[in-house]
Amino acid sequence: MTDTVSAPARRRPWSDRTRLGVDLAFAVPMLLLGVGWLAFDWVFAFGLEVWAAQGDQGRIDAASLAHMERLRTLLIVLLVPTVLAAVFRARWTVIAHLLLAVLAGGALTAAQHEWDNDHRAPSTMCVRYSANC
Repeated sequence: MTDTVSAPARRRPWSDRTRLGVDLAFAVPMLLLGVGWLAFDWVFAFGLEVWAAQGDQGRIDAASLAHMERLRTLLIVLLVPTVLAAVFRARWTVIAHLLLAVLAGGALTAAQHEWDNDHRAPSTMCVRYSANC
């Protein structure tokens, strides 16, 4: 009888879980880099621009909008490594990126809430029996 040689099995990235050392080697630096970027952007990019505006509301608004756009971009950029880590079954990297996404999402929500509170339209409605009518 003849033994036939079967084709070598191709290794798929999702077939085995990523080793813990490799997973943590990516997760910890990426988490620290992301948190550092958020803090650096909040203090030096946004904070110093507001400080340099010296009360000029136009420049403060422009700095706030630019900061919110950078946070949105960070959230989009975080999705790519999160999906790749999920495909490669690197659970700690996925957890680190999701924690960073929650942190960036919270910062974006806070910035948008502050923007909405600062830029409310004046109420022109007259409520019955109120002192403003």
